[in-house]
Amino acid sequence: MRNIVISLMLCFSLTGCGGLIDSFFMETPTDTVQEKFEVAAESMQDKQYGKAATLFTDIKDNYPFSPYVIESELGLADALYLNEDYLDAADAYRDFENLHPRHEAIPYVLLQVARSLRLSYRSIDRASTNVQIAEEYASRVVNEYPDTEYAEIAAKELRTCRELLAEREVFISNVYWNMGNYEAAYNRYLRIMEEYPDVEHVYEYAQKQADASYIRFRKESAEEEREKKEGTWKSWFKSWL
Repeated sequence: MRNIVISLMLCFSLTGCGGLIDSFFMETPTDTVQEKFEVAAESMQDKQYGKAATLFTDIKDNYPFSPYVIESELGLADALYLNEDYLDAADAYRDFENLHPRHEAIPYVLLQVARSLRLSYRSIDRASTNVQIAEEYASRVVNEYPDTEYAEIAAKELRTCRELLAEREVFISNVYWNMGNYEAAYNRYLRIMEEYPDVEHVYEYAQKQADASYIRFRKESAEEEREKKEGTWKSWFKSWL
């Protein structure tokens, strides 16, 4: 009888209480993709952008057929931008454009590429390639999506980019001026006037500096010509003596 009871208890433990055994030995189920997305969204609201970026990346990489993947791709770009990882953010926004060129968020995405690249520009003495690309993206929003809410913002971004580029050209031109290379400075000031007539304060400065550079260049050229002639005359006089 005792053996029967033991057998029944063992049978019950393997059937009716099987869930308890399974829960002990099996791994705890991971969060669903929806739960991960909700946590990522909450992290964005709490300004925990690094955590949000990690979760959005997980969804994007490991749940390619999820209905949350497109939102996660855009969320990743936004998280990187808000975390001031501007170059990574620009890449993420451009990846989104390449993957979803007809998505309704494209005007916003293009604007964010422009913003990200412009904000990655830290100093006037550094290469301005990213600002030039930012200018192109801002122009696209203005020209291709003029009726969207982002066009006006993009126009301001475009203005900022052009000011930065013009001021950097002034910086380079001033380097030539300070070195005494007035011909090179003059040519660069002229180029600024040709390329950035819409940046008024830079245009006016370049015009003033171009005039001053030209005067100094002509003066140096005249002095060099006089010294050359004097040198020729002195050489002839010495040979005659």
